[in-house]
Amino acid sequence: MPLILAFPHHRAPVRRLARDRSGVALVEFAMGLPVLLLAACYGIETANYALANLRVSQLALELADNASRVGVSQLTTQQLREVDIADVLQASRLDGARLNATKYGRVTLSSLEADSSGVQRIHWQRCLGLKSGATYTSHYNPAAGAPSTTAGTQPGTAYQGVDAPGGMGPSDAKVIAPPSSGVMFVEINYQYQPLFGSWLLGNRVIHYPASFIVRDRRDFTQIFNPDPQVATADKLTCDRFTS
Repeated sequence: MPLILAFPHHRAPVRRLARDRSGVALVEFAMGLPVLLLAACYGIETANYALANLRVSQLALELADNASRVGVSQLTTQQLREVDIADVLQASRLDGARLNATKYGRVTLSSLEADSSGVQRIHWQRCLGLKSGATYTSHYNPAAGAPSTTAGTQPGTAYQGVDAPGGMGPSDAKVIAPPSSGVMFVEINYQYQPLFGSWLLGNRVIHYPASFIVRDRRDFTQIFNPDPQVATADKLTCDRFTS
């Protein structure tokens, strides 16, 4: 004989338990909570990624703008010194401290110049950041970032430079320097640091270029080194990896 028949007085509580629906909402919530948490984490991660993109783009624009207007005036021309380049790159390091931009990325500053006939070349590059490899080095004519084995075309030139037919930048949006002038071209390649690990968005590298035309009448023959001993320490050449 079934146990429930042997004890008739137990039938009522069992029937009430079978009809009880008071825990349904709690069960549904428990089942839906993981999906809700996943959606919330994805939304927060996506927002943080968008914010990181914005900060990197603003950092690139700020560096290009600053580099386009620094130097010391010498009568009608302005001389760009190693210490000036070091200063603007260090300003980027400080402004990008919240992102740890120089720890997880690489900043490349290039001088795209044109002669009187408009022929484009990258005269020199300077770099800051610990990241290395093809993902983080200059995407556009990176040979200009390597130390030259021969003297430059002018006394004191840091790099001989490379030709840049059509200018610098993505193939569909290249930047060119005006004749007898130059453009400060910046590239930042930054390894995005996720909030919840790489399982949501994967491993992503944020890449942003920016450029500004040099504001003053600059002497493009060389980067000037008034004090060679100090300048040697300040040269942030692209064979160095510093933060």
